[in-house]
Amino acid sequence: MALHLNTNTNLYLFTGHGAGYVAINGREFRQPVAVMAGQVRTDWPATDFASLTAAHFDYFLELKPDVLLLGTGTKQQFAHPTLYKKLIEARIGIEFMDTPAACRTYNILVAEDRHVIAAVLP
Repeated sequence: MALHLNTNTNLYLFTGHGAGYVAINGREFRQPVAVMAGQVRTDWPATDFASLTAAHFDYFLELKPDVLLLGTGTKQQFAHPTLYKKLIEARIGIEFMDTPAACRTYNILVAEDRHVIAAVLP
């Protein structure tokens, strides 16, 4: 599904998503990615929701977002709070949502100039 046309090429925005992929500025990704307004990172070591560990969440501590949106795939799932305890202690908000919702929410927050990261599992 296409989301919208990105006319500001300096920002990384979700431009589509579908079965097993997300598109960022028109480029398809079929692996987990972490997206920020200024960069796309493919080094987030997550593989799927069931195998998430505290280390997967700790990855975002040094990036210091205001909020982390975790796109959990085709359905919304919630991780146990012990896995993201350090994010809570660092006052980083975290929201769990299905990947399409995370893509849409991320685009809105970036448009509001918020420091947000979307970590998505396609």
